[in-house]
Amino acid sequence: MAHVVVIGASTGGLPFAYDIKKTLGKNHKITVISNNPNFNFIPSNPWLAVGWRSEDDISIELEPRLKRKEINLIIGEATEIKPNENQVMVGDKVVDYDYLVLATGPKLAFDEIEGLGPEEHSVSICTTAHAEIARQEWEDFCANGGGPIVVGAAQGASCFGPAYEFATIMDTDLKKRGIRDKCPITFVTPEPYIGHLGLGGVGDSRGLLESEFRHRHIKWHTNSKVDKVEADKVIVSECDENGEVLKTIEIASKHTMLLPAFKGVDTVANLANVDAGFVNPRGFVMVNDYQQSPVKDNIFSVGVNIAIPPVEVTPVMCGTPKTGYMIESMVTAVVHNIEDMINGKAPSNIPTWNAVCIADMGDTGAAFIAMPQIPPRNVTWAKKGKMMHLAKIAFEKFFIRNMKTGNPEPAYQKYIFKILGIERLKKK
Repeated sequence: MAHVVVIGASTGGLPFAYDIKKTLGKNHKITVISNNPNFNFIPSNPWLAVGWRSEDDISIELEPRLKRKEINLIIGEATEIKPNENQVMVGDKVVDYDYLVLATGPKLAFDEIEGLGPEEHSVSICTTAHAEIARQEWEDFCANGGGPIVVGAAQGASCFGPAYEFATIMDTDLKKRGIRDKCPITFVTPEPYIGHLGLGGVGDSRGLLESEFRHRHIKWHTNSKVDKVEADKVIVSECDENGEVLKTIEIASKHTMLLPAFKGVDTVANLANVDAGFVNPRGFVMVNDYQQSPVKDNIFSVGVNIAIPPVEVTPVMCGTPKTGYMIESMVTAVVHNIEDMINGKAPSNIPTWNAVCIADMGDTGAAFIAMPQIPPRNVTWAKKGKMMHLAKIAFEKFFIRNMKTGNPEPAYQKYIFKILGIERLKKK
């Protein structure tokens, strides 16, 4: 009997646990280690942050769902990984494994910019707990008549879609409240142009998003580094095409949300002390074509905590996003690679690192598809419309239902392409 341990129970870890249990059956043991007793649907955080969702709407308790599937659950922080002993420490508890899957998500590097983060002078939508704090501050902000807003991403950020979503969702909500005219919105980003998305653009994402921002009267600053966040302003350095600072500006703000850069969580980053080949300098997990560690072949990784180089060099550092479809592909590959190894075979399943993103804009939406993520591409597709808004809502319900019922069905492959009317693309 093999024991498969997965650290993390978010959009990578929980689907993996369901899928590997279904694939391997009752003769093998699956254990999930999670520092959160709940699964939270992270893509819904922008809605939560303006009060369009509650925490209960997008969260489910892990224990009863995993118990029903005969999957073990340990609630606690994985404090140390001992790859040479095939052990994970959860405080004083020793968890032995035959195969380890790292699905920890990222560490949020708020500390890299003075004043950034929910404990300082900005809100965050990176976690559901952060989004709930943001919702409370949003209600106070609106009740007090609003004011200037700064939204966007800091240098080194990699997942830009939620920043665009949040800017347009706030715009829509402010219009519903009748105070949009009191709230100028400024978008700040390290991207070389609006719609770069960390992917070098997808289709006409630049024209699409610039047009949307103009329509919504959202101003922007690209090629920008955030120097400091204060209670009433954000200090930003605008850079030239070589990354040299052209000028430093101060942007008034009474409500600030800037996505931070990501790093590997400490427990994973500390693997560098065991062998330099485990993680890169930012603490992200190095993997081969099979999502497998090049140092220990019984360690795999899925999700945001893997190391992926930037798609292209930009004047100000932009990371590469790891979208839901990409993570889903990683999960499927790792499940079958572990199955192969248990059966005495070499791993043979390679995930498709394609980028698929559905972004809600409050009253409309957009979808971006890049296959593969690095140009030139077989498919590059961007489209805006009410259907994308409805697709994001429907997908939320579909994914949460799957996590409640323990269904490992690949959501993007079985649902997203179909609802968008582009099912043929999944065959590319």
